[in-house]
Formats: sequence, structure tokens, C-alpha cells
Amino acid sequence: MKYIHFIAIGGAVMHQLAIALQKEGNIISGSDDEINDPAKTNLLNAGILPPEYGWFPERITNKLDAVVLGMHAKADNPELIAAKSLGIPVYSFPQYVYEVSKNKKRVVIAGSHGKTTITSMVMHILRHQAVKFDYLVGAKVAGFDLSVQLTDAPLMVLEGDEYPASVEEKRPKIFFYHPHISVLSGIAWDHINVFPTYSNYLEQFELYLEGMDNEAKVFYNDEDGEVRKVVYSSAGHLDAEPYSMPAFHYDNGVAILDTKYGPVQVSVFGRHNLLNMQAAIAVCKELGIHEEDCYKAIASFTGAARRLEKITEKGDLVAYRDFAHAPSKLKATLDAVREAYPHHTLIACFELHTFSSLNEQFMDEYAHSMDAADNAFVYFSHHALKLKGLPALETNKVKAYFQREDLHAIDEKEQLQKSVSELLKNNKGKPVCLLVMSSGTFDGIDWNNVVSQS
Repeated sequence: MKYIHFIAIGGAVMHQLAIALQKEGNIISGSDDEINDPAKTNLLNAGILPPEYGWFPERITNKLDAVVLGMHAKADNPELIAAKSLGIPVYSFPQYVYEVSKNKKRVVIAGSHGKTTITSMVMHILRHQAVKFDYLVGAKVAGFDLSVQLTDAPLMVLEGDEYPASVEEKRPKIFFYHPHISVLSGIAWDHINVFPTYSNYLEQFELYLEGMDNEAKVFYNDEDGEVRKVVYSSAGHLDAEPYSMPAFHYDNGVAILDTKYGPVQVSVFGRHNLLNMQAAIAVCKELGIHEEDCYKAIASFTGAARRLEKITEKGDLVAYRDFAHAPSKLKATLDAVREAYPHHTLIACFELHTFSSLNEQFMDEYAHSMDAADNAFVYFSHHALKLKGLPALETNKVKAYFQREDLHAIDEKEQLQKSVSELLKNNKGKPVCLLVMSSGTFDGIDWNNVVSQS
């Protein structure tokens, strides 16, 4: 049993680590200046919700065995200063995850996109095959109560993020996990606030591979030219194996894999997801699961939360939501839906929400990314711009960056709701697919309500 304090305990995965460590018998405390749901309810149910918001350095005492520092905490955080003055070990989130998993075999899923889906698929196959394992994943996965689990299992599956570990440790999280098996799913510039140039961003993946132990296994996306370049330059000491698109066909919008064991109908669709599936199967085969058993398991995988998640289907209307925010993710998601629903009118709504997506220095990366939609809407909030300390945006400028003449750039959520509702009403009786994409919430728009009122 250890006494562990979390600075900025309200983070999406941070609070899940706190709960997982408590379940293992540790005494957990924490603090934050604001905690929202679902973290607030989860911490309350676990009995470790801070009694009040704020930072309380007097609660940092020599009784603590460790302090875990979240990304939200700043360098002048009074609790962090107190912990350092007392000589209490301070860990970033990934450093502590490694600390509790260093005696396990570690699988790390890395790359600019597809990480959550591949991690979820690996978890699904392992559970289907009754393999004992721990995990860390960045989304809610069907069949798993939490997004972090820590037990005495000999194996841990980790979604590896390239974002900095903490204000104290600015190297990417993936540098700290030291995998025995890894996946490199794709490389497309992201996180412009941390990696101001593409070459700087690319270098992080080169350093990641260079830092892996000799003969460690890495599965890489052979259909991504940037991934191939990084692997060829930086993975000479590794056991590198490519994966690529499987043979498949669509039958009435349903993807069917054409395998040597016969046709396998799956619940996800889109080329990027079928490519993700190949990565997950490669990992599980490396862990000793027979390929045919992998296919049997993956057939029942329905996806991670907000990753091409179906939110409604009634009559001629089907609606999906997706986490897509980077240009490559946006285009891949739209292409997937277009391919699966070739005869539907595709209405796509995309929210500019991240620092990168709202930054004009990055925005020209979105050129032609929404061309697959019949009707394209891009939404942004002036409140989000202020929160991120970015200058004001004009709708006509946003539209120009996407290089699509009939695209609608909108900065008022009521107008977006009205425009989409009218389109849905005008298409009544025709097959329609509504696709909403954001890492945010469109300022709280209830899309089920938009659909039901149309």
C-alpha cells in the first residue's frame, strides 16, 4: 500500500489512473482547480473527489510515497513546489504508469491517428480469448468499466500519446513506456502548439523508435509513406514488420473481410479502421493468439466511444459521431462513410476545437479534407478561441482554408442547428447520413434532438 497524491486529478485519464491505483489498495488523494463530469462523478463514487477545488500545499507531507503530476498543472503549482521542497518523488502520468508496469510485458500503440481504435481492438481480442491483461486507453470501450486497469496481470496494453508528459517533463508520453511490442499507425502533423514544424513533430517518432530496446517488435503501417521513412531511418535495431490493407468488400454497407478462413463480417467500416484491425491482429498473433481466433473475436468489435459511433438510425436516416479533428483523421472518416454509404446524401459537420485546428498557421492543412461530403459545415466558437488565447477568426477566412466553394463556415451554434435541421427536413424520404466530428461538443449541441426534430 502506498500514499499517492494526484495534482490535477480531474484529467480524463488521470482520474482513471487514480481510481485504478485505489482499487489496488493504495491510499489516494488529489486536487484540482476544476473537475467536470464524467471525472467528477467517477471520483465521487470512488470516494476520492477532493472536498474543495484549489491547491493546498499544506496537504503535501512526508507521509506521501509519490506525487503524480497531471498535464493541467503549471510549473508554479504550490503543491508541486511543496512536493519538490520535501523531496517527495514526483512522477508525470506516463512515468508512474511505467513504474507500476515495469515488470509486465508492455504493448504500446503509437502514431498520429488510430491509436484508440487499435488499442481497443487489441483489448477486445485479448478479452475474447480470456487472456489476463492490464490496459490504458483514451476512450470508453464497450465491455470495460474503466479506461485504466492495474492488477497483477503479466501484460499491459497502452495507448501511447506523443503529447508532452507534464510541465516538468516536456518529452512525449510514449518515450516513457519502453515497449516490448509497438505499433506505429500513421504520421500526420498535429499539436502545433508543441511541435511548431512538421519536421519537429516527425522527429518525435524517430526518437521513439531509436529509444526502443534492440530486437523489440514494431508493426508499422506500410501504406503510410511517412511511417515507412521513419522506420527505415530509425528502426534498424528493431524487429520491424509491416501491415497493410486486408482484402474486403462491402455488402449493403457492411464490411466483410475476405480471409483464408472464409468471409468475416465486421461491425466497423472504413479503410482506416480495417487497416487498424490488421495492426491489432498482428499484435495479438505476436502475443500467441491464433490468427483464426483473432478474426472470430474481432467480428464482434463495435468500436470505441466517439470513433465512428452510430448515434441513431431510423427509417432513411443514419447518424454517426467521430472524434476526428486533425486533417488526416477528418478526411479518413469522411471517406469511410462515403464508401460505406455511397447512395446516401452525406451531411458532414466538423468543429474546429483543438489549438491546432483553430490556429491559422495550421488551417491550410484542411484544404479539400471535406470534399467527400454532399453538404459540408465547419463550426467554431469564439469562446474556444479566447480560452486558447488565439486571435479572432472570420467565417469567410475559415471557408477559404478548406478550399470548397459551397462549404458553410458557421460561428453560432443556433445557426448550425437550424441549417442542419432544414437540410434533414428537405431530404425527408431520401437516404441520408449525418456525420458529426469533433474532439469537443459543438458547444453542447444535442444531435439526437436535432435529428428527432427534423
